[in-house]
Amino acid sequence: MGTIISVEQISKQYRLGQVGTGTISHDLNRWWHRVRGKEDPYLRIGETNNRTQKGSSEYVWALRDVNFDVQQGEVLGIIGRNGAGKSTLLKILSRTTAPTTGRIRVKGRIASLLEVGTGFHPELTGRENIFLNGAILGMTKQEIIRKFDEIVDFAGVERYIDTPVKRYSSGMYVRLAFGVAAHLESEILIVDEVLAVGDAEFQNKCLGKMSQVSKGEGRTVLFVSHNMGAVKNLCNQALLMEQGTLKYSGPTADIIERYLEGDSEVERFHQWEHDHRPGNNIVRLEQIRVTDEKGSIENLLSSHSSVTVEVSYEVLQEVKNLRVVANVMSFDGTEIFSTSDFNYQQPSRIRKPGRFKSSFIIPAKLLNVSKYFISVDIDIPMTSAIVIGKTVSFTISELMSNELGITMARKPSGVIHPVYGWTIEENKQQ
Repeated sequence: MGTIISVEQISKQYRLGQVGTGTISHDLNRWWHRVRGKEDPYLRIGETNNRTQKGSSEYVWALRDVNFDVQQGEVLGIIGRNGAGKSTLLKILSRTTAPTTGRIRVKGRIASLLEVGTGFHPELTGRENIFLNGAILGMTKQEIIRKFDEIVDFAGVERYIDTPVKRYSSGMYVRLAFGVAAHLESEILIVDEVLAVGDAEFQNKCLGKMSQVSKGEGRTVLFVSHNMGAVKNLCNQALLMEQGTLKYSGPTADIIERYLEGDSEVERFHQWEHDHRPGNNIVRLEQIRVTDEKGSIENLLSSHSSVTVEVSYEVLQEVKNLRVVANVMSFDGTEIFSTSDFNYQQPSRIRKPGRFKSSFIIPAKLLNVSKYFISVDIDIPMTSAIVIGKTVSFTISELMSNELGITMARKPSGVIHPVYGWTIEENKQQ
């Protein structure tokens, strides 16, 4: 066991809206400083990558002074809000892009799965792309042939293996891409959020494979995901990224708790402006609300009252089998339950264009005092493409009173806290 990846003072700067500096004067200035052996003058300026604020600088730091080491055989989770710099860091580690400053030391070959179709040529067949990816990783033809059947079986695309991948669905694309990355003999496997494109069965299959290659084969895995349950179960160490900087590093459970406690991006109510509604040409998400039993988002939620979750959206064209799915998770990402409106629809399950609201009720006297997250997806069953995936949070802040009207002095352990129906009887001896 030893250090397999060493990241030293890595920073990445971009100029907004342009390739390079965008002006001849900036390019000449940079060249003149470089030939004189001086520092790039534009490294002294720039702002952190905060998407929620309008900046005044043309330059932005996607990463700033990131340092960490990864040990051989370690499974490292990288978490953080959108725009925190996670994907930029993985692209630098994969040598897809170069850092502005700093250096990285890597021992061994890297297999990366950064986005759907990474490293695939759309005109080539699945078979040809397997051999192409293997050659890029430096493997011999015999090594690839030895792994070929295992890759195809894992991906489940045998029928389409001689079809150009440009005709693959996004799910087929990622199944084959992950199969190639995980089975070809690289020392380091880097996986970004692309697994969200696959269905639940395939996601579990991928997580199992990543666990196998780390524990059984001693390979190193870097895993970026917003699924805290997957990160917690798979990774023994984690990094928390925030606005391009490394905020915390350490045991996974501790880092997840810090992330969820400080995540101000999620809340009980979120409404998108009309031109910024997430979705596609079929459906657009408009609003998510978590209310008390009176329909208010202002009052504190207590365990003796029900909680209502409302999802508002607009259907833009006639569609069949569209469904809203909600996954309720504890503060550490453990899934408590999942539900959808699919079985409550009309038999035809056809929705015409218009605005809809799907809602469900979490019953009273169920959840314990804690913070909870609801991941809302809008998709079409039996397809691999998730149309939308957004998260809101809510907090149960008051315990229910018992039958005598006495509120419990401290929070009981566990995620749920239903009424158990205890009775106390005195056994009188005859």
